[in-house]
Amino acid sequence: MIDESPAITRAGELLGKLRTQIARALVGQAATVDQTMIALLVAGHVLIEGVPGLGKTLLVRALAQAVSLKVARIQFTPDLMPSDITGHAVLDPETHAMRVVRGPVFTNILLADEINRAPAKTQSALLEVMQENQVSLEGETLLLPRPFMVLATQNPLDTEGTYPLPEAQLDRFLLKIDMRYPTELEEVDIVTRTTTDQTGDQLPLSHVAPVLSDRAILALQTLAARQRVDAAVVDYAVRLARATRDWPGIAIGAGSRGPIALIRAAKAAALLAARSFVTPDDVKGVALAALRHRIALSADAQLDGRKPDDVLMTILEATAAPRL
Repeated sequence: MIDESPAITRAGELLGKLRTQIARALVGQAATVDQTMIALLVAGHVLIEGVPGLGKTLLVRALAQAVSLKVARIQFTPDLMPSDITGHAVLDPETHAMRVVRGPVFTNILLADEINRAPAKTQSALLEVMQENQVSLEGETLLLPRPFMVLATQNPLDTEGTYPLPEAQLDRFLLKIDMRYPTELEEVDIVTRTTTDQTGDQLPLSHVAPVLSDRAILALQTLAARQRVDAAVVDYAVRLARATRDWPGIAIGAGSRGPIALIRAAKAAALLAARSFVTPDDVKGVALAALRHRIALSADAQLDGRKPDDVLMTILEATAAPRL
């Protein structure tokens, strides 16, 4: 059922245009695009995992171009320092006073590329940024522009030269998206686009037109925050998260940010569907992305070859959803 509210209908149209523009650059990956848009609508941060070459960086560039926002990219490396992210103070030769040089984090969309190639000390520099939307430099608190979101990419942990992200930082990400290989037809399209009238190997962004401004995004975020959520749906999200805490095969379950992430993401999913209310299916649809990085499997489950998504799917099937 489509919501009759003019604001909701207009939001659905705008988000449809945004999805269309991103698709002009990124072939396939519809679920990844929708989940990234969900995070944008609720000012959440996203961790995208996938092998190199699947289009993780292209997605961020296309999104930034389609929403007319400033974007900055940080390539995480083993020798990257925290000050390379947040900024630092330098001595001004003219005034002989210390001057703050702002780092690349002062932007609207921050692409933290291959975040797990840097050690934990550097990764943790993003903690205050992601949680508080501010940076402390030389005793001064500097606010970040709005809207602001971190889109971090990482290679699978079995890839050479990677460091696992600390649990405290993982919990700051609203969603963790697993980016999969394209289908055969999609891959044919990718190869055709990349090798037709081009000298490089990058998919072009020239066809991506801006459809949303920063003010429009802030308005959509306000609209998403006002989505109606029945008490039974909140209870359902809480039961899902609590089930992970004593489920066989899970060593560490989701904390309180788990159900919060479920409801926040479900509100945005409802807005994407041009509705002003959240359904249990909205919660189910975001459950894997919202919870997979908030649980840790037991050693026995890992030895059995089980994945977080396998266990979460079992929990979803065993947990009764409310009927509204």
